[in-house]
Amino acid sequence: MKLIKTEDAVGHVLCHDITQIIKGVTKDAVFRKGHIVTEEDIPVLLSVGKENLYVWEKEEGMLHENDAAEILRQICQGEHMHPSDVKEGKIELIADIDGVLKIEREKLRKVNSLGEIMIASRHGDFPVKKGDKLAGTRVIPLVISEEKMQQAKDVTAGGAIFNILPYKKKKAGIVTTGSEVYYHRIKDTFTPVIEEKLAEYDIEIGGHEICNDDPQMIENAIRSLLADGCNMIVCTGGMSVDPDDRTPYAIRQVTGEIVSYGAPVLPGAMFLLAYYREEGKEVTPVLGLPGCVMYSKRTIFDLVLPRLTVGEILTAEDLNTLGEGGLCLNCPECIFPNCGFGKGGTR
Repeated sequence: MKLIKTEDAVGHVLCHDITQIIKGVTKDAVFRKGHIVTEEDIPVLLSVGKENLYVWEKEEGMLHENDAAEILRQICQGEHMHPSDVKEGKIELIADIDGVLKIEREKLRKVNSLGEIMIASRHGDFPVKKGDKLAGTRVIPLVISEEKMQQAKDVTAGGAIFNILPYKKKKAGIVTTGSEVYYHRIKDTFTPVIEEKLAEYDIEIGGHEICNDDPQMIENAIRSLLADGCNMIVCTGGMSVDPDDRTPYAIRQVTGEIVSYGAPVLPGAMFLLAYYREEGKEVTPVLGLPGCVMYSKRTIFDLVLPRLTVGEILTAEDLNTLGEGGLCLNCPECIFPNCGFGKGGTR
């Protein structure tokens, strides 16, 4: 810092807040630390009793907080988002589209470990809407070394920390299983729940088949929906270890392998995920949903559906990491996704 006369401060950067106090009216900063003084500011500064000011003295190898904030923006901002204006070394990122926020978590951790700069964000792998705030970044001191900002660029080389994956157009086929529904012994109350959840992501219903517990019938229904162009298959019912529950067997017959049968999430432990692959075509997720999806407000289906809708190919490890935070507390008033459900483990 250096001390100069206020009349000579045009073009210089303030090193401290300038507070204006008017009894009974206001007590607030008229100029914040980091403000660049203009000709029009001089009368205001004099009116609040500032004959002299501490200003930043340009030093080789040091950056002003706003210049450093721009570097921070560059390493954070990915596709489908825009920054706020820089203010006091702070920049926020705002979503331009609806989609799923993806975070390079190791890069985020490395930047925050450098000191003097910080990045705080919402949880990744969850849906965001256009206009949502995604992250806030801040250069903490008024000035920071160019070397520190270069370190931030080095540890994040190869792509931005944040990106939004847009939703893809999906056409889902629903296979409802269970002899009790097939023979009209009970009303099908599962399918309406699935239709409602699919509608949250504008997923078209491409077909609906109702089957008894015959695995061959279930297999044929899945293949029929695939042939009709469905690029997501949702099977409901028949997911327990009961001898009459044969849905997992039928799914395996169609897909050849199962990514995971079971997940560390409650509700949703008996969830099944598989993929149907056909050369030259998009990989199609095939889901087996346990009965809890029908009667619980939020389940594992709510955690995986957005990610499948943007085209992510989830692995068994992706599901395994859901264990911490995978217990829904069934709150009297559900505020999902603004809660801890599905947000615990490092992924």
